Amino acid sequence: MTEQEAKSVVNSPSAVAAGFASCRYMADEGLSTAVFLAIELGKPLLLEGAPGVGKTEAAKAIAAMLDRDLIRLQCYEGIDAQHALYEWNYQRQLLAIRQAGEREIDIYDDRFLLARPLLQSLQAPQETVLLIDEIDRSDHEFEALLLEYLSDFQITIPERGTVCAKVKPMVVLTSNRTRELAEALRRRCIYHWIAYPDAEREASIIMMRSPDVAYETARTVAAAVGSLRARPLAKPPGISEAVEWANAATVLEKSGSAWPEAFRRAIGVLIKDEEDLGFIATDLGQIIEEAMA
Repeated sequence: MTEQEAKSVVNSPSAVAAGFASCRYMADEGLSTAVFLAIELGKPLLLEGAPGVGKTEAAKAIAAMLDRDLIRLQCYEGIDAQHALYEWNYQRQLLAIRQAGEREIDIYDDRFLLARPLLQSLQAPQETVLLIDEIDRSDHEFEALLLEYLSDFQITIPERGTVCAKVKPMVVLTSNRTRELAEALRRRCIYHWIAYPDAEREASIIMMRSPDVAYETARTVAAAVGSLRARPLAKPPGISEAVEWANAATVLEKSGSAWPEAFRRAIGVLIKDEEDLGFIATDLGQIIEEAMA
């Protein structure tokens, strides 16, 4: 979908919300507005929030609603330009030099250039959405490396010059806020914070993502998960875990495990840390009973 086609399809925040819904993602007004502005203004979108609130899924939904491929750059400590921008295929260069003999060859032409996610998005900006996932896992040097790309949608290859996108690509950055991002990076983006949904909204999300789950089951899961997130767990459950818990409990109930036992037996789908399981062990029954009330 071209830039103009994208702007005509998602021509308002409500159209963006409808696009999310068609991708089975429930976006609130704030997120829909942020995405609409990112598309209209041609600016990167920075999504922050706790792990599991749906930041990456939002990027996938944006790519789906724009009918574009998602290019995902997963960040980690120590990530460098070779993994994000491009690298030269040294083996092919050496082979070409040997085969050329005395002839001069250009060892920096397209045959030897391996495009990585940022360069790939510049080469096909109307066919892709670039997701720079968990940027807070990278170091400050890598953030600085992104500034040229995020401000001018270009990168500089010393041997080739500057590569610019013909049109502005759609770029989504996510952060779990494990550390503060540089102000220079924030200034280049449209910002939106994704919070955990309230119980009613989370029940609706569960129903949307899992049509086989009964409303009462979704409501119980949403209430119990909200109660668990209020406790000092090392790894609070995210939305996807809540959906999986509702699914797993439903499967157990259909196989003969009565409520509320089905919720208790499926707890390993929701809580995936041994210390957290021990911490909630004595309260879990009460949490589920209160959620079912």
